[in-house]
Amino acid sequence: QVNLVESGGGLVQAGGSLRLSCAASGRTFTRHVMGWFRQAPGKEREFVAKIRWNGNTPSYADSVKGRFTISLDNAKNTGYLQMNSLKPSDTAVYYCAAGLLYNSPTQYWGQGTQVTVSS
Repeated sequence: QVNLVESGGGLVQAGGSLRLSCAASGRTFTRHVMGWFRQAPGKEREFVAKIRWNGNTPSYADSVKGRFTISLDNAKNTGYLQMNSLKPSDTAVYYCAAGLLYNSPTQYWGQGTQVTVSS
């Protein structure tokens, strides 16, 4: 059984930083892509960032480009989302996901972690 477990969410002031982690287990992921998505209250879930399991081809939503960095530690099967210069508009539940398709790495999902940015 595949499990993705996020951690690292919390409350931070605008301009601050947080690092989210996503620990993956239950299968071999070497051919997969890890993605981060978020869902704000009353809004649809949206793409944030993604990266191939070998660390190649990171991609970001325009809204986070230059502020967020996605990375992955293969040895630990753990992905990270470093979030800097946070804005109140970044407030959302952040979800880790994984899948084989680079354009839609959404085969498996984590439970989500809340990020709240105060102004």
